[in-house]
Amino acid sequence: MSTRTDITPMWRNRDYIRLLSAQIISLVGTGMSSICLALLAYELSGDEAGMVLSIAFALKMLAYIGLAPVFGAIAHKLPKRRTLFALDLIRALLFVCLPFVTEVWEVYVLMFLINACSAGFTPLFQSTLPLVLVDKTQYAKALSFSRMAYD
Repeated sequence: MSTRTDITPMWRNRDYIRLLSAQIISLVGTGMSSICLALLAYELSGDEAGMVLSIAFALKMLAYIGLAPVFGAIAHKLPKRRTLFALDLIRALLFVCLPFVTEVWEVYVLMFLINACSAGFTPLFQSTLPLVLVDKTQYAKALSFSRMAYD
């Protein structure tokens, strides 16, 4: 535990509060998009809804499993603030496309792309925390709060 007295308390650190808020907003958006896309896929597919939903959620998992390690490996090379903002902006723009989706394959594309952005957000977020919270105890707590928000 650090004995330094010049460390800003975690909940008074504006950068950390903004970063955690961005993660929570990001997670809410991802969850809402998954639900909306699943309902849209169900509506578009009729009798084949089970198969379509299975494929849509498999694409979601493939985006996370395939792209999160890639983003994790390159996270230290990217401009973090801009990249986090860009990933959320891209995800929001993809979400705006939802009313124009008329085919099941479009649902698949949106599901993959939105979750690809989400897969990039988490490792970038985690690589930003040590820059914002230099105290190891605060960093450990922040990772715990991040995981709680994610779960």
